[in-house]
Amino acid sequence: MNLTLAVSDYDHVRDLTNGIVPIEGVELKVLTFDVEEIFYRFLKFREWDISELSFAKYVSLASQPDCDITALPIFPSRVFRQSSFYVRTDGPTSIEELRGKTVGIPEWAQTASVYSRGYLTETVGIPLTEIQWVQAGVNQAGRVEKVALRIPEGVRYRSEPTKSLNDMLLDGELDVVMSAHAPHSFEEGDQRIRRILPNYQQAEYQYWQDTKIFPIMHVIAIKKSVLAENPWVAMNVFKAFEEAKRRSVERLFDVTASRFPLPWARVFADQISELFGKDGYWPYGVEPNRPTISAFLRFAYDQGVTHKPLEVEELFPEGVQSSFRV
Repeated sequence: MNLTLAVSDYDHVRDLTNGIVPIEGVELKVLTFDVEEIFYRFLKFREWDISELSFAKYVSLASQPDCDITALPIFPSRVFRQSSFYVRTDGPTSIEELRGKTVGIPEWAQTASVYSRGYLTETVGIPLTEIQWVQAGVNQAGRVEKVALRIPEGVRYRSEPTKSLNDMLLDGELDVVMSAHAPHSFEEGDQRIRRILPNYQQAEYQYWQDTKIFPIMHVIAIKKSVLAENPWVAMNVFKAFEEAKRRSVERLFDVTASRFPLPWARVFADQISELFGKDGYWPYGVEPNRPTISAFLRFAYDQGVTHKPLEVEELFPEGVQSSFRV
């Protein structure tokens, strides 16, 4: 059968997208765009059959009636988000100081924001109601929410369609910007903006040790109509993504040649494998990711991103929730 996949460019997906790793039984057409374009076009128009998708947008849709897509437990993007808090140089010096502050976010239902708010509420201990939330584009005015929300009672949330988070932070209208994408002034080296946690890697590793949450940013979504006629597609797609990832990890640990333009790449890879486990530091599938997925679903419901509580098993087709063993 013929299917179209839209996915961003990742080394751990590339052997699938360039045809080295096939999806058995599928003639695949691949489209490669930036994730923002992929998300927008799939959410708005369903332009292709299989799509990389924001995890938060997916669980929001899955919690609403008549959702026409499902997801496979394939997670191409994972990023810890203690690094995502930006302040002015004269602003707060610790996460605990965010209580009572005005915080800007690109979207309430941005996956990174869900994890960051979960960190604030469950780890730092600041309730959502003790922050004033302002939604706007990070660097451009006019960004809007892309899914229906259920903002919890007592939460102060407003959209600002005419300004950017970057400008509002510099002008003093915001105390903090909480965003996966850094404000462009920070990226350009503007000394007026800094991260609230400069040693964020240490904080993120401690968070993983304490919670076993390795934040999943994106999933691979597929139209339910595809699986209704051909349920075998789910496992075949999963296996192909898994094989592409395996080949990428193999390259990462290759010392014969420098597969990535990074000095001491193997040293860094060995360090990460010691911390997370070489065979499981970037896992696909349901069971290895249950602590992360369960926490995310809890965060998403408590924050009003989902419209009802969801169980992990509701997110994925039954055929990819377990696998055979030889």
